[in-house]
Amino acid sequence: MPVSTNTKSFKVPFWAQIIAGLFLGVALGWIARSQDVSWLVTTLEKIGDVFVGLLKLAVAPLVFFAILVSITNLRKVNNAARLASRTLLWFMITSLIAVAIGLVIGLVTNPGAGTGLTPRDGELPEKTGSWLDFLTGIVPTDVITPFTELNVLQIVFMAAVAGIAALQLGEKAQPILTLSESVLELLQKALWWVIRLAPLGTVGLIGTAIATYGWDLIGKYATFTADIYVGCAIVLFVVYPALLATVAKANPLQFFKGAWPAIQLAFVSRSSVGTMPLTQKVTERLGVPKEYASFAVPFGATTKMDGCAAIYPAIAAIFVAQIFDIQLNVGDYLLIAFVSVVGSAATAGLTGATVMLTLTLSTLGLPMEGVGLLLAIDPILDMMRTATNVAGQALVPVIVSAREGLLDREAYDSAHSSPIDEPEQRDREPVPAAA
Repeated sequence: MPVSTNTKSFKVPFWAQIIAGLFLGVALGWIARSQDVSWLVTTLEKIGDVFVGLLKLAVAPLVFFAILVSITNLRKVNNAARLASRTLLWFMITSLIAVAIGLVIGLVTNPGAGTGLTPRDGELPEKTGSWLDFLTGIVPTDVITPFTELNVLQIVFMAAVAGIAALQLGEKAQPILTLSESVLELLQKALWWVIRLAPLGTVGLIGTAIATYGWDLIGKYATFTADIYVGCAIVLFVVYPALLATVAKANPLQFFKGAWPAIQLAFVSRSSVGTMPLTQKVTERLGVPKEYASFAVPFGATTKMDGCAAIYPAIAAIFVAQIFDIQLNVGDYLLIAFVSVVGSAATAGLTGATVMLTLTLSTLGLPMEGVGLLLAIDPILDMMRTATNVAGQALVPVIVSAREGLLDREAYDSAHSSPIDEPEQRDREPVPAAA
């Protein structure tokens, strides 16, 4: 007589896979460094490189089609100009708060004191940023180079021009828009498969960092590293919840429950653009209308960088000034805040914070060799910075939607973290006019 069973297959949650990969990476990296196992170092490095390479492979077309489609989707949204301006305004407000926190932490802790580092330890970076380069570098000289050299800012410019032109053409551009939407869905589907490899990528990236740099380097930069992590944590777990509770009138815990898959992937991948499809998904789950989320999230992934463009350059500028024994004044601190708000697009979602730091140092007149002092520790810092970036990219659409009366409160209150390999489709009615 056959015996029926009700046993269900056990599936390890994705967050648990990420945590397991983190611990395994630390363990393997420590073994590789302490036992001088060269083949293990090489293996970890290759695993990490392949994962990051797969993310980068989709970045250029993903950014182009995401920005193009997001701009054209605004035609479905009532009060689109108002929503866009409010989104930009809240990007600036949260950046100002973040850079202020970074400055306070840097001034209180003196991260450059007692490190044993000297100006001779610094070296000039391969790439630097200046306001002239930033302004002239937005416009590409041809349509191919930005994609081959992964110049995200120029790709954003071309996509924005194409999107605005499509809006002007109206029905004549519909075949192109249909094709663009199909290509974007294809790219996002392929990227979901890459995202599923994140636990394995975690092993390689974390393991390589430990095997290459060890704990000695972290100890030398202990205060600076702690400053970045504490600053990002304050923004993540104090400022953002306070804004949700007071401005959006929403439960902060529910936000983190819904947004956590994107935040944890950002921590591992260190790429706001690579995380963008997941960020958009969790933002929609939190009740933000799809038409608005498809604009706000790609826009934020290339311009909204509270970790890389606000907290980090503020503390790093103080760190470099102390190493080179240069006194900063109130005017310099105001310049740091200005650069953080206006120049944040220089980070462009994938290039990291190095360009933003060079832009800040050049504006303040600080030695560019200071960038070389921080390059070694950058991968460890970039994990927390990117997680903060992505959390902010999901936060602002929630705040704007709540203030404009567009947030689906029922969806927000029921948001959950479910498997990320299949995007959740929730058909929505066109966004109503703001109250």
